[in-house]
Amino acid sequence: MPGTVITVAPTGAESSKAAVPALPVTLDELVATAKECEALGAAIVHVHIRDDDARPTLDQGRLRDTVAALKQSTDLIVQLSSGGAVTDPEDARLAVLEAGPEMASCTMGTVNFGDGVFLNRWEFIVDLHRRMQERGIVPEYEIFDLGQLTTLRRLLDQHGLPVGGHVHVDLVMGVPGGMPGTAAALVACESVIRDLPAGTTFSATGIGRSTIPVMLASLSAGGHLRVGMEDTISYARGRPVESNMQLVARAVGFAQLAQRPPLIPAAARELLGVPA
Repeated sequence: MPGTVITVAPTGAESSKAAVPALPVTLDELVATAKECEALGAAIVHVHIRDDDARPTLDQGRLRDTVAALKQSTDLIVQLSSGGAVTDPEDARLAVLEAGPEMASCTMGTVNFGDGVFLNRWEFIVDLHRRMQERGIVPEYEIFDLGQLTTLRRLLDQHGLPVGGHVHVDLVMGVPGGMPGTAAALVACESVIRDLPAGTTFSATGIGRSTIPVMLASLSAGGHLRVGMEDTISYARGRPVESNMQLVARAVGFAQLAQRPPLIPAAARELLGVPA
């Protein structure tokens, strides 16, 4: 078994700074968090950004400054979210790629997202995939439900492999409206992943209380991990998360117990086909 690629998703677009004071929302907070998580064992940082009022934004200037600061201060693979918030328009989400990330998310379908709708039309998915091919950006294909893996197969068949030739998916599990965050659901996904190109890898994200079951199931199935305050703000029942480092440290501990220690960013780049 390979080592474990650990992705940290430190901020997201859902939680507010007022409700979660430990959430990193400024550029300085985000860079400090990224450096500390890299030191613990993270290889990828999945980035959402906030404005001066700590509200989610896709402002191009802020995105460029964030990518530049993370590249200068860490060796982490910088992965921007092309999802933004569920209210963000398609043109702003496509423009995320102009900020020059090494990777970006590419969600494989529309899903009910709590009380909102995370819209991803087929034409938008194709456009995002093609733009990443043209710009040399490696996608992480986000999967919120089992059928979206079939959509990914259709995308690859019709529009070719991503840059680097390697396919990597992230199973986002436990979102209200998507697939449950259970070992059984992960096993079902893993059986469909086998129909994707040889060598396809996957990571898994457990939202909220599904964090630990999904981590354990992913490691046992040969998958990788994504953790962070984007996905959970509770460390245990009645115990709020104190920092993203706390979540990364737990993931590192689980990976080591599974005898699949965390991969450093250079090794993760090689595994995922991200240009050095």
